[in-house]
Amino acid sequence: MTDQQDSKPFSDEQQQYLAGFTFGADVARAVQGLPVISGSGGQGTTLAIGGGSTTVDGESVPTGPDRFAFEAQSAVLAAGKKLSKEEQAKRDKNPLDMWDEMQARSDAGEFPKGTDVFLQKFHGLFYVTPAQDSFMCRLRLPGGQIQAWQLRGLADLADQSAGPYLDLTTRGNVQLREIPADQAMNILFGTRELNIVPLGSGGDNIRNCTSSAMSGLDADELIETLPLAKRMHHYILNHREMYGLPRKFNIAFEGGGRIASLEDTNDIGFKAVRVLDENASDDLPAGVYFQLCLGGITGHKDFARYTGVLLRESECVAVAAAIVRVFIRTGDRTDRKKARLKYVLDDMGFEKFIAEVEAEMGRTLTKVDVSRLTVQDIEDRSAHVGVFPQKQPGLNSLGIVFPIGRMTTDQARALADLALRYSNGDIRLTVWQNLILTNITDADLPAVQAGIRECGLDYEANSVRAGLVACTGSAGCKFAGAPTKANAIEIAERIEGTLTLDQPINIHLTGCHHSCAQHYIGDIGLIACQVEVGDDMVDGYHICLGGGWGSRQGIAREIFKSVPFAEVPDLVTGILSSYQQNRVDSNESFNDFAGRLSDEELKSLVATPPVVC
Repeated sequence: MTDQQDSKPFSDEQQQYLAGFTFGADVARAVQGLPVISGSGGQGTTLAIGGGSTTVDGESVPTGPDRFAFEAQSAVLAAGKKLSKEEQAKRDKNPLDMWDEMQARSDAGEFPKGTDVFLQKFHGLFYVTPAQDSFMCRLRLPGGQIQAWQLRGLADLADQSAGPYLDLTTRGNVQLREIPADQAMNILFGTRELNIVPLGSGGDNIRNCTSSAMSGLDADELIETLPLAKRMHHYILNHREMYGLPRKFNIAFEGGGRIASLEDTNDIGFKAVRVLDENASDDLPAGVYFQLCLGGITGHKDFARYTGVLLRESECVAVAAAIVRVFIRTGDRTDRKKARLKYVLDDMGFEKFIAEVEAEMGRTLTKVDVSRLTVQDIEDRSAHVGVFPQKQPGLNSLGIVFPIGRMTTDQARALADLALRYSNGDIRLTVWQNLILTNITDADLPAVQAGIRECGLDYEANSVRAGLVACTGSAGCKFAGAPTKANAIEIAERIEGTLTLDQPINIHLTGCHHSCAQHYIGDIGLIACQVEVGDDMVDGYHICLGGGWGSRQGIAREIFKSVPFAEVPDLVTGILSSYQQNRVDSNESFNDFAGRLSDEELKSLVATPPVVC
């Protein structure tokens, strides 16, 4: 290298990086009571320690777990960049310290304004205006497990302080809606008295941790995952730095049983696999392990991918925590659209990201080639509905149908009573927006089935309603472009009046780009839009075909664009009619059918009216 090259100044990008790095180091040393390395924050920057607080240029600096997010924000500012408005709001006011403020607002019967609308989501309270002038509260039910007394308690709480129903979600969770301003704190107190803590269920946090719905009950699963979801849940609740993320985050544990947990759609997916004797070694004994998969976000058309890291059950929670801490440091805090883990991985690459995780943990992680792993694929797409024989002799689970994931409070109490009378009260929620009663004896099955029908529900469903998923829609969400739940029922009724399906079909309706109903993984996925019809704008959908997950993994392709809803039920019926008439044989799945045809071929097949089958 020449002297001239030696004297070449740093580029603007390099200077920004060094400024951010050294300033972040100064802040980190200051909050730990160590001497500052240099005046890296810029000319005139001062760091003061003592007097009960640490400050940088007069700004209070967190000295506890909150400092991780603060340091990440400081590095952005030191690099001459601007925080997104949400990041600035979190920097100006820590959302975890709003309890008294929320209490005062509730006492006054007032809803939040400005950035407080966003910050209050960290407590699970969403002000959903203009769709409704009310709050929605999203809960945290790790692994989707709820006890009968909790379900009854939520029904009573909803009758007292919310709308008279419970919404089941695609994360095995529950939402309460139509909460008046003066009932906000009653909801937060009431849920905690039921041992349900919604802290972090909204905002830039780790959402409800999911696991296999029949964990511990499925005779064919490789390993129980419900305990892991619970451990992760309690880790999050007890580590304040877990609330300093740049964007929301999802974690799932898949045990290899018959009901999918959709772990490949999560930021972190732990997938149980087996190492057989012939692939074992002294440093990798035969047994069950978890593949570490990262970066799932199907709304952005990506699935979680295997990182090459294989984990023992005892390692999963600690590794997940390390991944979150690396994400806190590296996630984008300037552009919300690029703030998810996927984009960190796209930028850094998996190998470099895993190296950062290993540095965070202070040790290397076990890497195992996929060729040494045996993946179990026994998913039954209908197993979440109807009778499911458990591995415990003589006991059964019974999956109940909720075509759009909603039950009335009276139905919730009736189901809780059935669970207490005929089992031990253990109830499971699934990612398919339904509920499963467990531990029912063979002798008691008829009585439970009769009780389900007496409260207006059913445990049998055709393949349309069993696979029907819909987000809240415009009836309760300001982002949604159509009333997805009502539209979903109308579509189902139209199909049922025309066709009898003999293969499982998943139809997913989502109201906006947030893709809460994961429309890209449905056999048929619909995303709401506004469509111009004459001089008017009406509700409509873009229609995507051929999505899947697990062994059928694939992102659905947009085939029909901007279809007015008035035409959608007949169009979807025509799609399914064409599938039944043109598939290779009766065993060909819709996913395979759509995959072997071009976009134009799919369009042409449904150009004619549906045929009754």
